Amino acid sequence: MATKKWVVDPTHSEIQFKVKHLMITNVTGSFNIFTVNAETDGEDFTKATISFTADTASISTGNEQRDAHLKSADFFDAETYPHLKFAATKYENIDQDGSYDLYGDLTIKDVTKQVKLAVEFGGIAKDPWGNVKAGFTISGKINRKEFGLTWNAATETGGVLVSEEVKIHAEIQLIEQQ
Repeated sequence: MATKKWVVDPTHSEIQFKVKHLMITNVTGSFNIFTVNAETDGEDFTKATISFTADTASISTGNEQRDAHLKSADFFDAETYPHLKFAATKYENIDQDGSYDLYGDLTIKDVTKQVKLAVEFGGIAKDPWGNVKAGFTISGKINRKEFGLTWNAATETGGVLVSEEVKIHAEIQLIEQQ
């Protein structure tokens, strides 16, 4: 089969995360600048070489003060560590309908850990302009403290301001490169 190269379609893709605030509600954030590159044998993504990079300074939660804090040394330290990265290492087929577990190395700041993400393959389609696209829904969770994102504050009831668990959700549309 012919090797195909794919890149992210940023206008039809999003990377989001959710974190509990005061342990009672979720705050949603996103990375607005990111890249995804994939190389496949034909259209088989279960053996693809995939890399993802997000610009940590592009983090957005809809609140400038919170975003500035997230970019600071208390969290992502965007000045020192301008990118977070993911590189796929292994795929496990869950069923024959396009669901699989994707394992890979996630690097935040200077810490790299293996993570597992659930992937739902939405299929491949040609858009009205002749571009071949592939769609994916991706979810998972990480413990932010394992990546050196340790800042927190205690509440008067003995709880914490920010949970350790971060839920990840992404909608990714890739474009085949000609």
